[in-house]
Amino acid sequence: MSDSDGSERGASVARPPARRAVPRPPVAERVSARDRWVPILIALTSTTVVLGGIALVVTSSESWPLVRRQFFDTDAMLESLPQVWAGFLVNMRIWATALVLIAVLGLGLAIVRSLPGPWAAPFRIIAIVYIDLLRGMPALLLVLLFGLGIPALQIPGLPTGRLFWGTTALVLGYTAYVSEVYRAGMEAVHDGQRAAAKALGLTEWQTMRHAIVPQAVRNVIPALLNLAVALQKDVALLSVIGVREAVREAQVYTSRTFNFSSMVTATLLFLLATVPLARFTDRLARRDQERRLQRTR
Repeated sequence: MSDSDGSERGASVARPPARRAVPRPPVAERVSARDRWVPILIALTSTTVVLGGIALVVTSSESWPLVRRQFFDTDAMLESLPQVWAGFLVNMRIWATALVLIAVLGLGLAIVRSLPGPWAAPFRIIAIVYIDLLRGMPALLLVLLFGLGIPALQIPGLPTGRLFWGTTALVLGYTAYVSEVYRAGMEAVHDGQRAAAKALGLTEWQTMRHAIVPQAVRNVIPALLNLAVALQKDVALLSVIGVREAVREAQVYTSRTFNFSSMVTATLLFLLATVPLARFTDRLARRDQERRLQRTR
């Protein structure tokens, strides 16, 4: 072997490994003060003009003083506030109780409908029939059937309270909707997750519990929060069967004073509860969308 070959081999061994090029971090785009504030000022100006125009049209009507006395009387709103507030607390208790039951029962129903194999066919059929029936019935009709019909049967051993059966009607109706949301989240989980769980030796139940359901719940949280907002408003349907919640208390005040300002009071309380939850839902959905976009980059 020649000396030149040995020197070339030694040089090749001693050569340091090539370094990989490290990508530079993205440079934050600089936005000038003009580009930042001009769109905000335009939005504020256009919003002020539109809302001001609507207010001008409404207040210029000849019947506006009468409408203001009947619906926006400050004294009547303050007078009805304690009574309506007590009913609104009933709304919140019903909503919180129904929300927990719906979340649990809806998930269980979605799991039953997603069970594979011929042995689970009867359970899947029952789940499908339940979902089709309850989703197709109006919520008001459900409240009337359960709140007035079942207590009228006077079956021994069953509760007769309208509050109980009205809440039950809401729970049963919303469980059908929520179960379909859960099932959509389960079907959105990639099939590779099931294959990986099967390769690890997990059973079907263990796969559902540890791999499918956690990912499905995380994917459908924004949709579930939207249903929570809808449920908060639908609790007012219990007023048609005599439950003394916010709307019913407002109706009682209206029947006594012939003034509808108590209805506006109840509306404001509902808005105070639903608007923050709706904004939180939008923010959570936006963060979830950003997370999904980062995964695909």
